[in-house]
This record gives sequence, C-alpha cells and structure tokens, in this order.
Amino acid sequence: MRTIERKELDWHLGDIEQRFGFRGGKYTDVNTWFALLVTALLAGGLFIGLCHVPTNVREHPAVAIILARGWTPYAMVALFILSMVILFVKWRKLAFQKKAFKVELIPVGASFALTQETALDVLKRLNAAVDEPKRFVLFSRIERALLNLKNVGNVSDVSEMLRASAENDENHVDSSYGLLSGIIWVIPILGFIGTVIGLSGAIGGFGAALNAEASAASLKESLMPVTGSLSIAFDTTFVALVLAMIVQMAMTLLRRQEDLFLDACRDYAHGNIVSRLKLEKAG
Repeated sequence: MRTIERKELDWHLGDIEQRFGFRGGKYTDVNTWFALLVTALLAGGLFIGLCHVPTNVREHPAVAIILARGWTPYAMVALFILSMVILFVKWRKLAFQKKAFKVELIPVGASFALTQETALDVLKRLNAAVDEPKRFVLFSRIERALLNLKNVGNVSDVSEMLRASAENDENHVDSSYGLLSGIIWVIPILGFIGTVIGLSGAIGGFGAALNAEASAASLKESLMPVTGSLSIAFDTTFVALVLAMIVQMAMTLLRRQEDLFLDACRDYAHGNIVSRLKLEKAG
C-alpha cells in the first residue's frame, strides 16, 4: 500500500490518466484504452444528440453532411475525435512534465560540485520531492546518470550517457505519434471511399434515367437526383481533407512543443549535471 505523502510532484495525482484510474503511459504517451473510452463517450453523445435535433436543424448543410452521407462521415468524425482526445491528453501530460524544472535538486551556488558523495544527497532529495522520478523525462535522465557515477571514470562518460538517454527519449517521442500519423492517413481514405460510393450510386441512377422511355422534361427531372448524388459524393472527400488538415496542424504544433521540451531537458542536464561534475579517475 502506497504511503500517503504529499510531494512537490506526485505522479499519481498529477497525471491525467492516473486521476481517472487508468495506468498512465510513459512520459507523454497516451493510454490507448483511456483515449478510446473518452472518444466513445464524446462521439456517442455527439451522434445521439444530432439524431434528436429538430428536423430543420438536421437539414442544415453542416449537420446533413454527417447524417445524410452514409457511414463514412461517422467513421471520420469518430477518428477525428480520437485524434483530438490523444492530442489533448498528450498536451496535459507535457504540461505536467514541464513542472519538473521547478523542483530544485542541484544547489544554486557556483561552488557546488557533483561527486559520488554529493550525488547521493541529490538522489535523496529527488526521491523525497518527486513521486516515481522514472516517470519524468528529466528526472529519469538525472537519476540514471547519478546512479552510474561510480561506474564512470571521467566527465565525457557521463556526457555520453546523457546523450544516449536523450536519443532514446527522442525516438520514444517519435513512436508515440504513430497512431496519430495513421489516423491522418486513414481519414482521407475514408473520404475517398465515401466519394466512390456516392459516384457509384450517381452513375447507376444516370444509367437508369437514360434507359427510361420519357420526355425531355421528365428526363431532366430524373437526372436532378443524380447531380445531387454527385455533390454528396464529393462532400465526404471535402470533410475528410478538412479534418485531416486540422489534426495535422494540431499534431505539428504539439510536436514542436515536445521537441522544445526535450531540448530544454538536454540543456538542463548539461548545465546542472555535466558542467558540475568533479570525478576522480579510479586507480
């Protein structure tokens, strides 16, 4: 049973997924089950609400483009909501990770030097102030470097260790956007599928109208639903491209913020760990 102790940074209280009873993903990773559950609630509420709106509202173009275009718009909107949920959770987790910079671990004085002895004091301060330091990008690097001081002989070894940790974290961040990249690819494909379905129906209706024995006036009237089907067909592609563009822009902005955060972690580790090391080579 975990002891109740309020720390400066408490992972179990600060992580958005942990607060809702889900196991928080590593660093800014998102728990897939948590994202799917939130998406199901939001998408289900949206679709049920749209189905119960008055008839004049349902006939509005912005609503009809979802309700009257087959099954593909439903799938596209659901994937769009899933993307927004993932991006929001990642944004909240990134904001929580940034709070690590506010925890004072290394004494400010210029005379302070990191040795094997003082490193133990820093580690004790870290564990006293932070709940599960390995859950934080910054503290995970610091803890790994300080715990291995006794196994290194010079400062360059620690610098190389931190550089390798930074590369691993960057690779991990890249992989965390894999699902979003896949969704950005799938949404336009669903739009094209909806367009093909609409075109197929329109072409079938066009052929039936030409084969029917009717006057020019009745032929014109029978072709009107066909032209309407053509406009409906291209609506799905339009919606898909707009949704994919929004997700792409939001993901790009968040990825930029996460890259800046990783750069700040690298600078912090160099300025507060590497530059303050004072090691005596064994033997």
